[in-house]
Amino acid sequence: MIFRGEGLFGPWGQADGKAQGDAMHYQIVHAFGAGVYCVFIALFLLAARIPRTPPGANWFAAAIGCALVGRLAVLYLAPLGERALASPVYGSFLILEKVLLVIGFVRFFDLGHRTRLVRLVSLAAIIAELWMLWSDNQLALPLIKSTSYALFNVFALGSLCWMILRDDLDCPPLMRRCMATAAIALMLHWACGGLVGSLYAPWLRYGFLLGTALVALLYMSLLTAILALFHRRLIQAEEKALKMAFKDPLTGLYNKHFMNNLFDQALLLATRPHHLVAVYYIDLDNFKPVNDQAGHAVGDKVLMCVAQRLKEAVRSTDICARLGGDEFTVIATQLERQDQAPEIAKKLLAKLAAPIEVGQQPLSQPRARPVATPGAGRCRHVSRQAPGQERI
Repeated sequence: MIFRGEGLFGPWGQADGKAQGDAMHYQIVHAFGAGVYCVFIALFLLAARIPRTPPGANWFAAAIGCALVGRLAVLYLAPLGERALASPVYGSFLILEKVLLVIGFVRFFDLGHRTRLVRLVSLAAIIAELWMLWSDNQLALPLIKSTSYALFNVFALGSLCWMILRDDLDCPPLMRRCMATAAIALMLHWACGGLVGSLYAPWLRYGFLLGTALVALLYMSLLTAILALFHRRLIQAEEKALKMAFKDPLTGLYNKHFMNNLFDQALLLATRPHHLVAVYYIDLDNFKPVNDQAGHAVGDKVLMCVAQRLKEAVRSTDICARLGGDEFTVIATQLERQDQAPEIAKKLLAKLAAPIEVGQQPLSQPRARPVATPGAGRCRHVSRQAPGQERI
């Protein structure tokens, strides 16, 4: 079969130099596009191998792989004089590309409610593929001038635009705008390209280059969305690591490591005029029998209850920490008077003296003692006014 007119590769059926120049132009665009697609495929496959990556990355790689095969078919068949065969092959792989792109988008962003839309796009792809086989030598060239083929691309890209604009996507707003811009521009390219080309013939050449650039922009925005996901996970992992480094995993209070770093800073604050700091060390009596008799699970609940009561008893400027086992500490900052320290100690003792119930059964109450010191009762507070002046 021999087609005369303009195809994916420019005018053919003519032996003049302009036809050869146009054909060379399209081959260069296909070769450049194929190279860019290879890079995208490698990056998507590499991203898919990273643990916990959404499954859509593999579908994106498969979609752009279809576009790559279509371009390679053009580069291989055109020099052999099989241009009439190259156009349907190229179009068929582009149809499959759009289906895989939509499926990958739904799976990557976990849009399970869009399953029906995926089925409609798949059904439209089957109809378009059958039409490609049936039309044979009636196929309009270039493909952008084919009304039925262009309608499928408009429908598939329109479905993608609908999901980008309407659904709640887990990606930065900038990436979402880039995806929407590329998809809408590509949809308009397929919707208006044939009409514009019939009115302005050079558009068939420049529009093909524009379409290649828009496809690259669309996949670049999808790849950037994946990278943004990795960046967000990296930040979350760093925050979690910092939290685990300074927080007690059982009670949620600060741990001993944090208190060691904070204690010197608290003492420095105490050197300021009219700024006192009190440190309370709290140890639970009779906790070991409870832990041994009722089990470690009950003992953990007791510790969590004690931690919660400490949080409720202190002010927003105070700091609570678990040093380990049944030992806790509280740093009271921004005290204006020395007599505030024993008042806070009494408040802590009163809060911790209430019975603790686990499983609707009251336990033998472990007694809290914020440090027993000779002659000072059950509580000791340390306040500091200036270097070298301590009160116990």
